[in-house]
Amino acid sequence: MSKLITWQKVLPWLRNKYILTLAIFILWMLLFDSSNWLDIIATYKRIRKFEKEKMYYLEKIEADRNRLEELRTNNENLEKFAREQYLMKRADEEIFVILPE
Repeated sequence: MSKLITWQKVLPWLRNKYILTLAIFILWMLLFDSSNWLDIIATYKRIRKFEKEKMYYLEKIEADRNRLEELRTNNENLEKFAREQYLMKRADEEIFVILPE
């Protein structure tokens, strides 16, 4: 039991007004202040989440930009895109849409 902290050893420290004031100040700054540690940690988590979303959207924008450039430069790709996405057809064709079950 020598490793356990007993109240007899702690009480003199708590009676010291400077240590008590410091402990209350640290507790206040950690939990109750407007810029407390809990809010700071939550803010950092949100920042990391937004950075991941930013990377996803930047990659998506780049892919869309490449696709748009491909559609602008090649009429065959434009026709293929219109047929696949908007079910457009030539006058002499029939289209059969097969839906997955």
